[in-house]
This record gives sequence, C-alpha cells and structure tokens, in this order.
Amino acid sequence: MTETAVEIPGYIAGTWTVDPVHSEVSFVVRHMMVSKVRGRFDKFSGTITTAEDPLRSAVTAIVDLSSVNTGEPNRDNHIRSADFFEVEKHPEMTFQTSGVRRDGDQFLLDGDLHLRGVTRPVTFRLEVNGFGPDAYGGTRAGFSATTEINRTDWGVSYNGPIPGGGVAISDKVTINLEIEAVLDKAE
Repeated sequence: MTETAVEIPGYIAGTWTVDPVHSEVSFVVRHMMVSKVRGRFDKFSGTITTAEDPLRSAVTAIVDLSSVNTGEPNRDNHIRSADFFEVEKHPEMTFQTSGVRRDGDQFLLDGDLHLRGVTRPVTFRLEVNGFGPDAYGGTRAGFSATTEINRTDWGVSYNGPIPGGGVAISDKVTINLEIEAVLDKAE
C-alpha cells in the first residue's frame, strides 16, 4: 500500500443515486445576532460515483430552491423572493465535484456551488458513514458533509439593521448534508 492509498472499510465502487426520503440538505444561519434559524430543502437529487480510488470519486447534486422549508411559510416565501434566492429567475442550486482529497484521517470534497447565477468553489468536510445491504436486496452508502459559506459571495445580500447595532441575518451560512444513496442496479 502506498502512502497515498486510501482504505475505507466495506468500500464499494459504483454509481449511486441519492435517496431523498432518507437524506437531508439543510442550513443554519444566525438571526438577530442572538439565535440560529435552521432550514432544509425538501426537493433535491444527486448522483455519487465512487471510483476504485476513492480520491477520484465524484458528486453531482441539484437542489430545488423553491422547496426551502424553515417551518415558517412567510419566511420561506421571503427566502424565495428576489431578496434572497430569486427562485423565479434561479430555481436551482447545483454542486459539481472538482476533487476529493485527504486531510489527515478525514476527507475534503472540493467542488463548484452554483447559486443565483454565480459559481464559486467550496469545500465540504466529508465523513464516509459506511456501505452495506438494505432490506430490499440493494446496497446503500451513507455520507455526512458540512461547509460554511458567505452568502454575499453568491449575491444573497439582503439584510436589515437592528436597533442598537448589528444585522438581522449573518452573512455566514452553514450547509449540512446527511446523504443515503442506493447503488444503481446495473452495477
């Protein structure tokens, strides 16, 4: 085994389809400088290709921005508006891998995040949760990933001042992924 070889217990190379019923794409943003608002997207899809060499693996994902869900319909409608996502003009957020690399005993997933007509590089800290059989005769894989972005880098710059100083919404947004994927039957 070379120094760059990657060994993951139970690893299976193949093409996987994200199972949206057992996965979550969510976010956290500080609100009024004192608390955090959490939200998720109810509609998304993705494909993961795990290569023989895990560092050559790839991910493609599409998120339906109109499916934003923070548990408050008025806030969700505001987030869909031109102040934030402008979903009528930019209905999707996409991610495409540019590389996978090691960081000690962890992995980093590099790629391009496209939102509101802007594409910028991001890096997710990736955890490989495992591979195994499911109850339906198939094979599943699980992954967790997180990154932090500055929303203004993608033109999501709406904000409002609050009395005494500060702003209503932090520029910093944490994106969290909990992904379960199914190995394509043709594999």
